[in-house]
Amino acid sequence: MDLKVDLCGIALSNPVIPASGTFGYGREFAQLYDINILGTFSFKGTTLMPRFGNPTPRIAESASGMLNSVGLQNPGVDSVISEELPRLAEVFRKPVMANVSGFAPEEYAETCARLDGCEQVGWLEVNISCPNVHAGGAAFGTDPRAAAKVISAVRKRVKKPLIAKLSPNVTDIAAIARACEDEGADGISLINTLMGMRIDLKTRRPVLRNTTGGLSGPAVFPVALRMVRQVYKAVHIPVIGMGGITTAADVIEMMLAGATAVQVGAANLVDPYACKRIIEALPEEMEKYGIDKLSDITGGMTEWDET
Repeated sequence: MDLKVDLCGIALSNPVIPASGTFGYGREFAQLYDINILGTFSFKGTTLMPRFGNPTPRIAESASGMLNSVGLQNPGVDSVISEELPRLAEVFRKPVMANVSGFAPEEYAETCARLDGCEQVGWLEVNISCPNVHAGGAAFGTDPRAAAKVISAVRKRVKKPLIAKLSPNVTDIAAIARACEDEGADGISLINTLMGMRIDLKTRRPVLRNTTGGLSGPAVFPVALRMVRQVYKAVHIPVIGMGGITTAADVIEMMLAGATAVQVGAANLVDPYACKRIIEALPEEMEKYGIDKLSDITGGMTEWDET
């Protein structure tokens, strides 16, 4: 069985990638198993300056999923480069995906430019689900023009593959993906979390201190699958599918919808061995469905005949 895929010109031994925010900077998981079995992983969302994150409580459980409002807690890009990447090099021999967040196009561009010079970084995953502080707080990823400005600013400063991570909290995901492609994105990853809320019935207050948070987990898988298909049909660059993936069968389904590779998020928080388990189960699942080469199935979903 051939599990190899190519992501923006970089070969992966398999398509399974732990998602940003669920795998830290890799070292904690390296104590449990050899993380070099992964295709790669997307490290914790990094900003130009350190961020403490949102006040607690910032995690809430929900049926078939969880809500989080962590608020991009991270030590800042300079600390990531000087401290986290050298530590990572001790346990991970493959190129890593750098996830970047920001609150202005120039901030994204500067953070990405610093990471672009790091040999360990293979891809720059730009999270455009962040609020645009100069436009009333609306997320960059909810408007094609705002998304394009971020991607354009970053593209001018970096040479490495640039992947735009999109928010699902929009009416036309395909239009935003096309805008990113037009400005030089080399790939699209989706979906980020869906906005949700829980209420504590005893106190009648929101469970999350920030009131709302991002919903992830198996509950969002059908939404993610639909959006991956829409974007796959709208652009000519690779798509990384994510949202509720927990099994090898989910990986195959997501790739049939159009994903070149997949990211596994909330499952890592439930089972730290989730990605290892999925990778090990892929050959048997491929044999079950007559798949010899995993890269051949991307976008291979058969449409119903409309005639």
